[in-house]
Amino acid sequence: MRSILLCGTVAMPAYDFFHHIVKAALIKAGWIITHDPLTVPFGDSNLHIDLGAERLLAAEKGSEKIAVEVKNFIHSSLISEFHTALGQFLNYQFVLEEYEPQRTLYLAIPADAYREFFSLEITQKIVQRYKVKLVIFDPITEEITQWKN
Repeated sequence: MRSILLCGTVAMPAYDFFHHIVKAALIKAGWIITHDPLTVPFGDSNLHIDLGAERLLAAEKGSEKIAVEVKNFIHSSLISEFHTALGQFLNYQFVLEEYEPQRTLYLAIPADAYREFFSLEITQKIVQRYKVKLVIFDPITEEITQWKN
């Protein structure tokens, strides 16, 4: 999701190409979408993370809450998309730690991007260093294929 800061206000964000596919995949996997987008206040502005979701655990354990930022990785410069995605992930992670520490942030990426770009040594090391949690989805079947913590 991209948002534009205009004179102290944040315009309504535009959906990423795979937004609705990731949303459908999460629902198929048993998640309840609680926010679309998940708006988190920070200072004088609001940050918009693509999706907020919740899943009930065993009755005595309560629920698990996540936030999901969807990224496409369909443009010619995957490294540029990765820079943007990593920057957003780190910003959102910081804000969630301050305001909703019970929610775990994931970066949703398509399976082919995971196989081709996220298998590179440098990408793997950066993901490990910054503890980027990934949810990998198949855009054709609209299913979650892996969770990487």
